[in-house]
Amino acid sequence: MGTFTPIAAYLVACLGSALGLLSSERARNAARAPRNWWLTVAAVSIGGLGIWGMHFTAMLGTWMGATVAYDIPITLLSMVVAIVVVGIGLFIVRHANTGERDVRLLPLVAGGLVTGLGVAAMHYTGMAGIKIGATITYDTLKVILSIAIAVVAATAALWATTSVRGPLAVAGAALVMGLAVTGMHYTGMNAMNIVVDRNSPVISGNSQELITSLIIGGAGVSVLIIFLLALTTSSDERNEDAELLDRVMRKTGLQ
Repeated sequence: MGTFTPIAAYLVACLGSALGLLSSERARNAARAPRNWWLTVAAVSIGGLGIWGMHFTAMLGTWMGATVAYDIPITLLSMVVAIVVVGIGLFIVRHANTGERDVRLLPLVAGGLVTGLGVAAMHYTGMAGIKIGATITYDTLKVILSIAIAVVAATAALWATTSVRGPLAVAGAALVMGLAVTGMHYTGMNAMNIVVDRNSPVISGNSQELITSLIIGGAGVSVLIIFLLALTTSSDERNEDAELLDRVMRKTGLQ
């Protein structure tokens, strides 16, 4: 596997997390329709890029003892699962922005549980899309541990989407989220037991096609989201602009 792929997977997770947090920050300060739009963008960023993109970036650098191919429909289904469950979690915790602190705990825990279980489902759905001449079994305790990590990571990520503000805080939270997401992935991978069948038919791998699609698709989505973020302003930036305008008007005697 080497060191390059795990580092690349971690960076993909951090990038998706950062874009998702920035989009969530926009959602917190938007009206209803734009808020739902930004939550959707956040779900695509975190679920599609940060989680699913990280998963298959890591998978493409993992040697499993034999040539691996991927069932494309199942692989794409795992991506849809990741985006949908993150979206559900984000929409649940959106209601946690109102009320007292103890009231916010319930939607956060519910959202974290739904999203965490969904992330684990994404991982094992993606693994089910693998075609390999081998028998794959799983260590039950390690699978349970990976699911627990996914739930904790998802809860922390959803909390970050409701609380983190400012570029430094977003960067720090993204680094932690990236670590949690990759930690869940490699724990799940460590749960696998692979017994290669030397008598099985030779499988023609399609990893190169998949990685090319990942690079093009991930880069395109990232550029699009960055472009959308650049075209809009956060509430902090609007407040700073308003304060600057107010000071200018006071000095010029227009107020």
